[in-house]
Amino acid sequence: MSCCLKAVFSVSGSNETIIKNRPIGYLGVTPSIVTIQFAHSKSKQFMGKPLEFSDQKIGSNWNAKAPRYTPVNAQASICISKALRWWEKTLKPNMIDIHSAQELVDYLLNAGDRLVIIDFYSPGCGGCKALHPKICQLAESNPDAIILKVNYEELRTMCHSLHIHVLPFFRFYRGAEGRLCSFSCTNATIKKFKDALAKYGTERCSLGPTKGLEESELLALASSGQISRKLQPNVTEEDNKKEKEGLVLKEVKLSNTYGKEETKMGVKEGNTVLMA
Repeated sequence: MSCCLKAVFSVSGSNETIIKNRPIGYLGVTPSIVTIQFAHSKSKQFMGKPLEFSDQKIGSNWNAKAPRYTPVNAQASICISKALRWWEKTLKPNMIDIHSAQELVDYLLNAGDRLVIIDFYSPGCGGCKALHPKICQLAESNPDAIILKVNYEELRTMCHSLHIHVLPFFRFYRGAEGRLCSFSCTNATIKKFKDALAKYGTERCSLGPTKGLEESELLALASSGQISRKLQPNVTEEDNKKEKEGLVLKEVKLSNTYGKEETKMGVKEGNTVLMA
């Protein structure tokens, strides 16, 4: 490390003082002055005059201060982008991933009169992968429709309860009408999907509560513990009370006068059947 030194020479018998400067170092450290005094004890020639050196007194006082550094707070952030899988690409706002049977039931019941399309797919299905971009385009051109995407591999038990065995598979629902149609199609038979969308995609008002899944499907999901029995539609506390009391309206098969069985509605109270 280079620094600046100032040497002051006092010449005996004269008032001459010689100051020699050295360059300041790159850290800007400047030590205090070093003074060297000469006496007449030893002879030397300096600028034509005899010089004598006495005991050399060198006083040095280094008040070196470390340079001040301005603290710099640096933050490094590393962003690792996760590549989207094919069923996650080009999704539209009206395309929703379903992760449980209860979530599927809730979306169907809360959709009102909007058209709801359930898209059953599998990550390893080549036909599903090829069809996915076109389904996204149709979802974008029909923003009022809701497309619920169900991963077969993730919800295999639910798909079995709904009797889904072919992929890709689609179901159309709307309000009180419940299921409108269901079919399987591929990239080559996309016309099925477009025709169903044109037929059922127009605005309409359906009277009555939203139906959603069929009652048999709800029972299958409830029996396997995938949904709560209390949250099943069309089942009220009054119905549960009547069922406990044995006052339930059920279908009863009876033989008529010709020996053929007829199905009629009746109320079962204990072991007695009261015809409606």
